[in-house]
Amino acid sequence: MAARSGMNTSGQSGADVPKVKLTKENFQRGLRIFRFVLPYKASFIAGLLLLLLSSVSTMVMPKMLGYIVNIANHQTAALPPFVPKTITGIALVLFGVVLLQGIFSFFRIYFFSRVSEFTVRDIRRTLYQKLVTLPIPFFEQRRVGEITSRLTSDVANIQDTFTLTLAEFLRQILTLLAGVAFIMWESWRLSLFMLATFPPLVLLAFLFGRSIRKLAKQTQDELAKTNVIVEETLQGISSVKAFASEQHEVKRYGEGLSRTVQAALKSSLYRGGFVSFIIVAIFGGIFLVLWRGATYVELPLSDPRHLDMGDLVSFILYTMFIGASVAGLGEMYGKIQSSLGASERLLEILDETSEPVHQPRPANVPALHLRGNIAYDHVEFRYPTRPDLPVLKDISFRIEAGEKVALVGPSGAGKSTIVQLLMHIYELSAGRISIDGHDINSLDLTELRQHIGIVPQETMLFGGTIRENILYGRPGAPDADVIDAARRANAWQFISSFPEGLDTVVGERGIKLSGGQRQRVAIARAILKNPVILLLDEATSALDSESEKLVQQAMDELMQNRTSIIIAHRLSTIRKVDKILVIDGGRIVEQGSHEELSENENGLYANLLKLQFELT
Repeated sequence: MAARSGMNTSGQSGADVPKVKLTKENFQRGLRIFRFVLPYKASFIAGLLLLLLSSVSTMVMPKMLGYIVNIANHQTAALPPFVPKTITGIALVLFGVVLLQGIFSFFRIYFFSRVSEFTVRDIRRTLYQKLVTLPIPFFEQRRVGEITSRLTSDVANIQDTFTLTLAEFLRQILTLLAGVAFIMWESWRLSLFMLATFPPLVLLAFLFGRSIRKLAKQTQDELAKTNVIVEETLQGISSVKAFASEQHEVKRYGEGLSRTVQAALKSSLYRGGFVSFIIVAIFGGIFLVLWRGATYVELPLSDPRHLDMGDLVSFILYTMFIGASVAGLGEMYGKIQSSLGASERLLEILDETSEPVHQPRPANVPALHLRGNIAYDHVEFRYPTRPDLPVLKDISFRIEAGEKVALVGPSGAGKSTIVQLLMHIYELSAGRISIDGHDINSLDLTELRQHIGIVPQETMLFGGTIRENILYGRPGAPDADVIDAARRANAWQFISSFPEGLDTVVGERGIKLSGGQRQRVAIARAILKNPVILLLDEATSALDSESEKLVQQAMDELMQNRTSIIIAHRLSTIRKVDKILVIDGGRIVEQGSHEELSENENGLYANLLKLQFELT
């Protein structure tokens, strides 16, 4: 599992968030993410009101500027009675409007940022809480990089939506609607002329935009392929050098870069054409409106089509606002599509079924106490990802409380799976596993696993201090217990030799400690936990003789008075166990003590003993 995960850390990046087609169904699904906004709805509503006021104040400006032009041309007769009749008066009104807009914008940004930060915090916390309670098969079917991307890039995408995209989208909608209303008020004839030019321009812009997005995605795909080449080369640099393939990799990377450049150049041609089209369309449209509007200004005052110069200026400004809002809506539409895609990916995780961990215990139900009697009855198992391949077939055995049982057999026989099933990592395909008569399916997983300690072959330490790693077995334990566990694990000697002692930082995955030191810290962690059942994936197979002796002594201390299941790699280390189960092909083919099994010369155990003796 760990190895598989480690090789897949280059998951989907934030740039690859899928854009979901905007339909009623997926829009409604995407809105489910807004339930995280509900606790902060007061701030959200305040932000929306301030956005409305800010947009209204913006739309007043073109009209005020039009009034200034009319006053400068001595055309004050048509001014509304509440409007000042001097340029200075209008300028003061404009200054007041700008000041109000600044105040509205400041508090709008504050309220939306407040909603965004708290909402994203809640989303991240809920998502992480969901992830750590999901069953192992979920992680086996997904890349670590993809899951990390959902916690980072997808959530950041949602944050942008709450902070910027949503506010800008609503602003552009309000600007468009208000702008159309204002120009219709100024001159409905000129408005119809201007609006008639919009459909063909929007259609052409849409076609250009779709082609550009397609070519941009091709460029990203080619660049992603070249990045994979770099990643594979650096991860396998030892193999590259061993096979003297440096020039082959350089050539392969160069070919990838050439394909990226070709895709980028093709995309740039379309982008250049699009920019040219936009320039011609915008300025051409403005010139057309200016030409048409100027003809109305030239008409005599008695003509119903006559337009004042100030009204024409206001009309042109409103037209520019409308054009900018239409262009902005196109960009906002793309961002909303990405946000919907990110929302769906997050909701996929939140909709997954969690393991039954940390369930509330009814007041009248006593806490679970186990002695350690284990029974496997006709257990069968297939991995969810490989349902056609049986891993365990009709496994049945009993372990009495306090007994030590070893599982031996060739690689892939099913030894680790037997142990994982006891911790209820996977659901059984058939059969039953019970502890002290309790079917493990009926137990809360938190209580079950609190009674089980495990020391894996490859010890995983967290990147904090030695104290923090030992306390992982029983958080909150006093230092005296931590030190006692370290002594019993033969770890205190090397821990006390460090200047920082228990506060020594072990580094990522415990890299600053040797293999034997990591194993003894893991054993100290298990001793501190004081479990009823102990699972040992024999931790001495990759150690030197001195470390192996210290770790074996610590393991002997750990196994005292506990039900212990040992996955044995070196058969010489399990001579003292009470019973040995020999696993082959997912079945128990032999069982008995070391002496009994070694006397059966035709048995698998005796054959494995002979092979290991020959190798040593």
